[in-house]
Amino acid sequence: MGRTDSRRRALFLLIVFATVGSALLARLAYWQVGQHDRLADEAFQQTSLRQETPSRRGDIYDRTGVVVLATTIERQRLVSTPSEIDADARRQVAAGLVSILGLTGPDAGALTDRETSERKYVVLAHDLDTTVAGHIQAGIDSKALTGLALEPEPVRVYPQAGGGPNTTLAATLLGFVNREGVGQYGVEQFYQDQLAGRPKIVQAQRDVASRQIPETAVVEDPGSPGEDLRLTIDAGLQLDVEQEILAAWAADRAKSVSAIVMNPYTGEVLAEASYPSYDANDYAAIATSNPARFVDPIVSSVYEPGSVFKMLTVVAGIEKGEVTTKTRIKDTGLLRLDGGRTHIDDADHRAKGWMTFEDAIAYSRNVVAAKVALGLDDTTKKSSSILHSTWTRFGFGSPTGIDVAGEVGGIVRDPAIRAWRQIDLANGAFGQGVAVTPLQLATAYSAMINGGQLIQPHVVQAVGLSARQIPVKGQVISADLSKTLVGMMNHVVSTVPFYRDRTLIPGYEVGGKTGTAQIWNPKANGGRGGWKHNIFNYSFIGYIARQPGHPDLIVAIRIEEGTPTVAKLGQLEMPVMSFGLFRRIAHDAITTPDLLPERTDAPPATTASR
Repeated sequence: MGRTDSRRRALFLLIVFATVGSALLARLAYWQVGQHDRLADEAFQQTSLRQETPSRRGDIYDRTGVVVLATTIERQRLVSTPSEIDADARRQVAAGLVSILGLTGPDAGALTDRETSERKYVVLAHDLDTTVAGHIQAGIDSKALTGLALEPEPVRVYPQAGGGPNTTLAATLLGFVNREGVGQYGVEQFYQDQLAGRPKIVQAQRDVASRQIPETAVVEDPGSPGEDLRLTIDAGLQLDVEQEILAAWAADRAKSVSAIVMNPYTGEVLAEASYPSYDANDYAAIATSNPARFVDPIVSSVYEPGSVFKMLTVVAGIEKGEVTTKTRIKDTGLLRLDGGRTHIDDADHRAKGWMTFEDAIAYSRNVVAAKVALGLDDTTKKSSSILHSTWTRFGFGSPTGIDVAGEVGGIVRDPAIRAWRQIDLANGAFGQGVAVTPLQLATAYSAMINGGQLIQPHVVQAVGLSARQIPVKGQVISADLSKTLVGMMNHVVSTVPFYRDRTLIPGYEVGGKTGTAQIWNPKANGGRGGWKHNIFNYSFIGYIARQPGHPDLIVAIRIEEGTPTVAKLGQLEMPVMSFGLFRRIAHDAITTPDLLPERTDAPPATTASR
């Protein structure tokens, strides 16, 4: 009668224990078998260290392969293991480092905070020169500074001084390399993979301080060094151009000045520069104060080019058979459009009367250019399509494909998407209502003077030991039309006294086209917009030739937001005009030693001292 056991209770408990046991066994099997690989990998990751060591970054040379534009040197970074020393020692070490490094204010406070933390590993300073690193190493050796170590660190340097104060040579073209070893902007970003190579990867076990145990190290990937680049840039000419644009920038009180010198047959960029520029060795300071300096206006900034676009209207008009160079057209000074609702006028608001087409282009008559554009076909719609097609055939509206980072394609409105009015067509005829880059202009003008071939602009000749194969994009105009355009460009600078006196170079043939454009300010008039007062964009695209009719180089100039010192109706003059700057840069280029192949059939050319 005293028994309390029960067969059913025992059976129930047996079933419960069997179920729980089976569940535990299944769960154990899940972890031991099903999740074995994952758990083993997590355990390995907790006790191992995967270390990537960047390969040496390739150097960048100018076209000679001798002048180093960018290279990598080894400096020291200072690291600490604060958790391994006591709090008093950390404070003493921090005070000693602040003194050695000469830090004050927030910089001193930041270093002290990092050194007095409980972290196992912290980087205290980068890019230490030999002297400072020597002082720190002496402190480590004497035990005055504990818990510290110096580690080698690759640093990208740009050894050539630029043409302006606090700049390095070709800074906006080259870009820079950040702390992580990644190229930013320009050539450094575009050729990041080739320059950086592959990092060396080592897998090893680590100790309690997260340091590698050497005897456990296994090389997963030996890596490969970065490849060197040889540019098309001539370092001597690049320096000349940078000095020239600096002088123009200061004299014209401009926002910026840009210039590009290019071989119109190969697309090689021989020099390209903008000012203001920057010191690529001190990019961190620029990033804090004015990161807009990193943007290269030649490939990444668009603007309304003004009358340099009239040469595209010339192409369309001659190809259509509407005009020849000798066709007489009446310049009325003002042209009413769209049923009288809109109008365009010449810069001087004066009518020059009947004149040949080549003279109208030379004297940059807006009304004549507009009449030619409007007369391309029997309707505004058809004429708009013809002019727009001419623009796109020369590459406007699309990137040129140059091998630098950050290129933009410009803004070209398609009349097939939104129909142009007469005013839109007329404005487009002389470079208003369209936005382009200086590089696009240089590329298009190259096709106009080289026999009609649209070339591929580029800045790198060779990657490692392999020369780049640069394709030609194709014929965009006939060779005969190209000869006509060369003659018209020469007619511009030979006919107009204002241009002739400041553009021609004794012993050489030159030609080109100017452009002066108003600048729209959308914030003016309470947000309604308006033209900026007495500030203009000035352009000149031209060629220079040692032999008449055979251009050697194309030079494109842009003076952004220049301030004229003489502002009269039809006359907006600055101390350094765009075509005057062209002459100085073109002469620098044509007299640069070994830049151009010799012409055995060329007449002797006079040269001035450089």
